[in-house]
Amino acid sequence: MPFTTEFTIQMRDRPGVLGEVCRALADREVNILGFQSIPASEGRSLVRMVTDDRTTTKAVLESDRLDFTETEVAQVKLPNRVGALAQAALRLGDAGINIDYGYCGIDPSKNTPILFLGVAEVGKAAKILDQAAKAVGVGAS
Repeated sequence: MPFTTEFTIQMRDRPGVLGEVCRALADREVNILGFQSIPASEGRSLVRMVTDDRTTTKAVLESDRLDFTETEVAQVKLPNRVGALAQAALRLGDAGINIDYGYCGIDPSKNTPILFLGVAEVGKAAKILDQAAKAVGVGAS
């Protein structure tokens, strides 16, 4: 799948809060495939994550009364090779697609890295990333 659903969660920036959310997901057998956390505002963090079960993740976040949104993000598997990310990013740039943010995760079926990219045109970006991955010898997610 060249794109997937990402959950963006606003949460309190206090010890144990992230752990509680992750434990709730683990208790429901949800695997976190990609993760990023950054400071957002005073006392808050912005957490982005991709999981292997959108429906259950949404139910857990709702039951914990967390403030979250769902967004489609592009995903691609790139080899650990000099210039692989450069080639993918340049192809997106040539198509006029800006990368707003990115982070990595793991493909559980192969235990290999996956790159998640927040872009405005997910469908178009996914096709370009698939071509870039094939050009460097790897298939898209």
